[in-house]
Amino acid sequence: MKARVKWVEAVTFLGESGSGHAVVMDGPPDSGGRELGVRPMEMLLLGMGGCTAFDVLHILRKARQPVTDCVVELEAERATTEPKVFTHIHVHFKVSGDGLSEKQVARAVELSAEKYCSASIMLGKTAEVTHDFELIATQSAD
Repeated sequence: MKARVKWVEAVTFLGESGSGHAVVMDGPPDSGGRELGVRPMEMLLLGMGGCTAFDVLHILRKARQPVTDCVVELEAERATTEPKVFTHIHVHFKVSGDGLSEKQVARAVELSAEKYCSASIMLGKTAEVTHDFELIATQSAD
């Protein structure tokens, strides 16, 4: 895997992934940023959310669960001194579908957290990572 980050101006950077996608990153205004993109630490948190959402959906689809939506909300705390690493990350899944099995969703969240999500497991080396979920019932159209 490769990536490239190019300085644009002030504290704005253009990140380019090896797969050919780009994202703008910027720092906070008190560091010269202009709010032109996500901050690098936000990008880490977003990456973790995407990684675990991918896993959970994959596991639930293999279990033939009728998922219609999945939202992952993450909340992180950082150390107050340098390096300001994440110290706690809470991951909350909102999984929607008609007739979802609570047991299957719990299993998918657990497997992602403990076995499959590389980002969660890596960030868990410095932060306490907790997970929970809620099921949101949807009505199927008759």
